[in-house]
Amino acid sequence: MGSHHHRRAPADGSRLHLTAVLAVVAPLALLTVVALVWLWPPSSAVERAEGAAPELTGQVTEVLPEPCPEGTPDDVERCGEVRVDLDDGDEVTAPLPGGLGAPDVEVGQDVVLIRNETPDGVSYAVVDHQREVGLWLLGLAFVLALVAFGRWRGVTALLGLAATFGILAVFVIPAILAGSPPLLVAVVGSSAVVLVVLYLTHGFALTTTMAVLGTLSSLVLTGVLAAVAVSGLHLTGVTDDLSASVGTSQGIDVRGLLLAGIIIGSLGVLDDVTVSQAATVAELARADPTSRFRGLFRAGSRVGRAHVASVVNTIVLAYAGASLPLLVLMVADNGSLTAVVPSQVVAQEIVRSAVATIGLVAAVPITTALTAWALRNREPAG
Repeated sequence: MGSHHHRRAPADGSRLHLTAVLAVVAPLALLTVVALVWLWPPSSAVERAEGAAPELTGQVTEVLPEPCPEGTPDDVERCGEVRVDLDDGDEVTAPLPGGLGAPDVEVGQDVVLIRNETPDGVSYAVVDHQREVGLWLLGLAFVLALVAFGRWRGVTALLGLAATFGILAVFVIPAILAGSPPLLVAVVGSSAVVLVVLYLTHGFALTTTMAVLGTLSSLVLTGVLAAVAVSGLHLTGVTDDLSASVGTSQGIDVRGLLLAGIIIGSLGVLDDVTVSQAATVAELARADPTSRFRGLFRAGSRVGRAHVASVVNTIVLAYAGASLPLLVLMVADNGSLTAVVPSQVVAQEIVRSAVATIGLVAAVPITTALTAWALRNREPAG
């Protein structure tokens, strides 16, 4: 008598993948496309604000410092003039920039100026350095490093990154500026990023589909928790002059913008965890084709716990690093960190970190269970 071998029929995974795509992913993709068309911003959504000073570029030809007169504010460190040859051929003179954060200009540097028209005439001011060349060189180094190490997978990662930036730049930001609800725009944009980037980067495979389903499920939970936390803690989203300016000058719902930022910020961590979990369970199933659902889920969860433990610290440090200057100022004014924790600024960052972490923790069992169920051994034991 021939021995019986435990094997999973090759067609089972293909049929299951096709079923999952047609039953779940395809309707979600169709709904996302319909929402994109409905919320798509007009071409005039992103325009320079009326009265905004035009920016010019040029090169510094001469720096003429001079002693500051009496009565000059203490934050002004340098006085004098700077001459700049504009790229259009004109030569202009501007005050030497001084003060905290002002660009330190030298002869030969490429700078950015603004042109102001006043009742006394036209004036110019140096506001920044030109950084195009340096940024292009840094970007080229990033691309070369990624492709050299990742090879074809590095190329697909770059395509996915380009798609993410494209969705943010072409849809999310213009749609918010056009007056669409920021939370709804973030949900639709995030869904588009998940559906496009994960398949583009990792291929049309069963594990990718499980990662997509796990990411979208966790993203919904993150959005619900964020809305509950922001409402329950009475957060307005207005914590500094920048957020206040966005609300007043652009008429944007700042609380909705806070929720949108939480969802988009969580997405980058969620897809990393879900893809890793799906790939881990797939490798476990490949190593032992006789594995059942419970064994795959337990083994995958053990790996997921270690991953979550490291990523949680990453989330907290990322949000703390982004708000570090403001935290330093608040602690200096109040004497200790514990004194400023109940404030809206710190509470807002705590909500970001906590909600993102809960969504991340939920993503591990959801994705692990989906992938383990899809790749389990379907033959009876023995």
